[in-house]
Amino acid sequence: MPITINLDVQLAKKKMSVGEFAAAIDITPANVAVLKNGRAKAVRFSTLDAICRVLECQPGDILVWVADEEAGA
Repeated sequence: MPITINLDVQLAKKKMSVGEFAAAIDITPANVAVLKNGRAKAVRFSTLDAICRVLECQPGDILVWVADEEAGA
């Protein structure tokens, strides 16, 4: 998939666990795992807003487009 999710990087920068993060943005830890592993089919803007608010980052810090050639496809 040409969109990669850099949620792990941002969580590490904030030294925040998945459980703490899930509680802060009001979603389940299982749904955080779906986001982190790139299995999410969609992300609501309200969820993206909460992610950026809690991690104090921009959407581009979380979502990155990678060309198929770069992704190894």
